[in-house]
Amino acid sequence: MIKLNVYSETGTKKTGINMPKDLIEKENKVLLAQAIRVYESGMHPGLSKVKTRGEIRASKRKIYRQKGTGQARHGALSAPIFVGGGKAHGPKGVKRTLVLPKKMRQKSLKVALSIKGNDKRLIVVDGIGSLKKTKQAVSLIDKIVINEKEIGKKSKFTFALSKKNEDAKKALRNIEKVNVVLFRNLNAYNVYFGGVLVVDKQALEEMKKVGNKEINKEIKKGIKKETK
Repeated sequence: MIKLNVYSETGTKKTGINMPKDLIEKENKVLLAQAIRVYESGMHPGLSKVKTRGEIRASKRKIYRQKGTGQARHGALSAPIFVGGGKAHGPKGVKRTLVLPKKMRQKSLKVALSIKGNDKRLIVVDGIGSLKKTKQAVSLIDKIVINEKEIGKKSKFTFALSKKNEDAKKALRNIEKVNVVLFRNLNAYNVYFGGVLVVDKQALEEMKKVGNKEINKEIKKGIKKETK
């Protein structure tokens, strides 16, 4: 079992808890790398586009006769070899469409969460919904950094909140290097690259009540939002 440290909303260390079995998965770096690749491709806007020689606004006449000039044979000035001509084999402005099957998405998320848990970079906070001011949130982060040896002062933080405690993001969103998401919207990419993952304890409790099948549906909804 993976043991998770628990803090109150004021930064007081409490009795640790075991990570839910439904979120534990064996390390699989190949699957994790594949999932990250798919999420990165989904975030790529695909806006880069260049004009081909057929789209260049220029005369299509042959610039000089084919033979007898002593120079290489050429056609119109819109050819890629000339300055101002079209580009050969350039980007077409096509959105990438890599897809990961449902079970692989779910498993990759659990792999990322398990890695964070084993590295002591997954923290649980009880009562996070009572955070109303940025000053309180900064104090909480500072106390976590002081108590956890594996967490440095310059670490990034990702706060995963339950739906009921979503208002806590108002106290967190203006802090540098802090990202706030709903627990159900977590994916392998923002877990692995999100720095220290701070999870709302109520989100874990809700997950136990709802069950693994339903939480997987919520995870899938979050994945669709992230890849749009």
